[in-house]
Amino acid sequence: MSLADHVRTLGRGPGRSRSLTRDEAADAMQLMLSGGAAPEAVGALLMLLRMKGEAAEEIAGFAGAAQGAVAPVEGVDLDWPSYAAGRTRGAPLFLTSARMVADEGHRVLMHGWNGADTKVRAGLEEAGIPVAGSTEDAGALIAAHGIAYLPLEVAQPALFALLNLRAVLGLRSCINTVCRMLNPGRAAASVQGVFHPSYRLLQADAAALMGWRDLSVIKGGGGEFERHPSKDIAAFGLRAGVPWQVTFPAISDETRRLAGDPGEMGDFERQVVTGTAALALETCGVADALARAEAGWNARRPAA
Repeated sequence: MSLADHVRTLGRGPGRSRSLTRDEAADAMQLMLSGGAAPEAVGALLMLLRMKGEAAEEIAGFAGAAQGAVAPVEGVDLDWPSYAAGRTRGAPLFLTSARMVADEGHRVLMHGWNGADTKVRAGLEEAGIPVAGSTEDAGALIAAHGIAYLPLEVAQPALFALLNLRAVLGLRSCINTVCRMLNPGRAAASVQGVFHPSYRLLQADAAALMGWRDLSVIKGGGGEFERHPSKDIAAFGLRAGVPWQVTFPAISDETRRLAGDPGEMGDFERQVVTGTAALALETCGVADALARAEAGWNARRPAA
């Protein structure tokens, strides 16, 4: 089929248009990643999907095809995507959380692109997270350091180009969701942050269709997987492949924005880091995850 066939399916009009099946979505993604599809058709497809609203079967099809176009990263326990962009946020404290999870023995692959927001990539070195130059390099770095960051433009340049159509179209597209579902390491566990709450259940449902095992999706700081410690956190996802939903209670009485300088780690910042790490550890099946996260924090920052 051509991409025009899929555009026609989505755009025939009231009473005639429908969502793509999972197989159709996979075919559409393969066509877009091949570089052979007309750019007008790509834009039409992405914006029709935005207007309609994405279905879990469509996301599963798109993400499965996108993942199939990425060489797998070996030896990954936890997938940690980072794709929030265009929102004002403070320091990316979740990077320290990811490093702590790796220090607990869970091999972490972070991957992403944050548009014009340079805070995440600028903070990787300070957090102790090496940057991979290829998928093979990512596997080697994880084996050596327990964690690595894989830039999307390195992992899948064609998908990176689709994501950057936001600058042309003026709107986010389903590609933002697909990137969060990429899981280049085929890890059994994944943590994901979203800005819009409706995407929590969409991503959980798509993951179930794809046969994922353990997933936690939250409305996080700036759209990242980062916990606000003074708010109850509603989490959606999977546990052992079964749909799962739970609300984690607030762990702080201090109310303020998720902002700050990573060099100024006060009690609130500590709770952001340990609370986020605890949710990730819980996703990996760790009992007493908050206690383990707090112990990890104390090991990194011993009392004076």
